[in-house]
Amino acid sequence: MSKIQLVAQANLPTEYGIFKMVGFEFPDTKKEHVALVMGDISNQDEPVLARIHSECLTGDALHSLKCDCGFQLAAALRQISEAGRGVLIYHREEGRGIGLINKIRAYSLQDQGLDTIEANLALGFKADERNFNVCADMFELLGVKQVRLMTNNPQKVETMKKAGINIVERVPLNVGENRYNTKYLDTKAKKMGHYIVHNNEEHLMTCPHCQEEVI
Repeated sequence: MSKIQLVAQANLPTEYGIFKMVGFEFPDTKKEHVALVMGDISNQDEPVLARIHSECLTGDALHSLKCDCGFQLAAALRQISEAGRGVLIYHREEGRGIGLINKIRAYSLQDQGLDTIEANLALGFKADERNFNVCADMFELLGVKQVRLMTNNPQKVETMKKAGINIVERVPLNVGENRYNTKYLDTKAKKMGHYIVHNNEEHLMTCPHCQEEVI
């Protein structure tokens, strides 16, 4: 597969301010990804606040409470706006890389009692099918060498480091916990090693605050 290319850009006014929307595309497969850029990120000696956000139609657009994705997207854009500069890579690998229809199938299995990992495995997928290497290529095309990465996912940090992106800081992004996604967050912490924190404590199902809806 050929490397992704920067192919288009335009201004995008949002409730968080005006971003430059940058379009990327693989020339052979036409697979698309997007980045939102705010402010001047050209100084390679100054780390850029950034978020790699994997596409989640249900959370990002339909405001689902089953995950924390939509809350993380909003929080990341807000923090970039407050900083005055930064990058949000919109990584278009829906459902941790299994696609929207398979994600709905996984949700159905979760309705029957499986957790988010067990559901993926039951459908014949890995726990996480995403490839974050393309995000490193997008950072390179944007001229970003040093990043303060907003994430709870250690895999994103390690992948960027191996690709030559200097992750100078991991910025936690613990938002949107509610009674519908407590088990999901607990599974990500226990089975995927995500840094889930709740009230300054490691997230556990036994936390009494998790029995209440906190948005």
